[in-house]
Amino acid sequence: MAGTNDSTANAFISIFFKLETEGGAITKLVVVILLTVFSIYVNCNMLLALRSKPVFKVSPRYILFAHMLYNDSIHLSLTTLMYALLLAFIKLAKAMCSLIMFLSVTTFLNAPLNLALMSLERYVAICYPLRHAEIATQKRTYIAIVLIWFFGSVNILSDILFAAVEDPNFLYMQMFCSREQIFIKKWQLDVYNAYNVLYFVTVTLIIVFTYIRILITARSVSSKKDSAKKAQRTVLLHLIQLGLCLSSFIYGSIERALYTMTGSNAVLFNHLRYLNFVIVLILPRCLSPLIYGLRDDAVRPIFKHTFCHGTRRTAHKVENL
Repeated sequence: MAGTNDSTANAFISIFFKLETEGGAITKLVVVILLTVFSIYVNCNMLLALRSKPVFKVSPRYILFAHMLYNDSIHLSLTTLMYALLLAFIKLAKAMCSLIMFLSVTTFLNAPLNLALMSLERYVAICYPLRHAEIATQKRTYIAIVLIWFFGSVNILSDILFAAVEDPNFLYMQMFCSREQIFIKKWQLDVYNAYNVLYFVTVTLIIVFTYIRILITARSVSSKKDSAKKAQRTVLLHLIQLGLCLSSFIYGSIERALYTMTGSNAVLFNHLRYLNFVIVLILPRCLSPLIYGLRDDAVRPIFKHTFCHGTRRTAHKVENL
């Protein structure tokens, strides 16, 4: 079965590479790389802003925000790396690919859980303000981050360990790096899909519940309609971000639907597949720091100062060359 999977995957990737070569692969890759580099640059400036004041280092809210920036930067880097390897038609040792896939899948699953924790922290801060300092401590926040990485990695780690046990050539076999290559048995795919559904439902329920409670509390204690409208806009914005993040779970379903819609038009499918990749997998990670950072009254001025100062300093160096 493993041999059949390898030959099928190799045939598919050969066709994909040919189509990408005919469809402007270099241009597409440059766009993805530019988006990734710019997003990581913004994330780094945001992290510098978070390190500039001690309060950001001890506040659970900003610890979780910093973790989101680290997590999304890692995921964007690995996603772009795998896309470039696929376009270059490069095989990797299965052990190396498994390490890349472990980090990629784990950071992919970490994101919605981190959103859920950020929502819970805001829920406690607004609905139980007197107990917030007692419940949301720095130590508990770091424990929660460790649990995020545990739950995000348990499924892919079990698949990798199972593949290593079943395949004696696991460390040396060359393969095209993709999530499907890790699957050996059909039940692994079923477990993977079930795990994603569980994530989607759990995180959605947590965030919808917390923000409905936040909205109700904000309206009940506010004497001004403007405050309630501001809270409502914030909830809507965060729910949109949640939708963008969770849409990544249906990336494969969207791709299959596009294949069905385009039929025999392989070039059209290739272009739509690329748009699906950029819009569903890349853009949500690029938007996270802008949504959460630039709307935060404490972080925004520091970030703007750091970003603009770094930009001016770079421009000054270029002018002096």
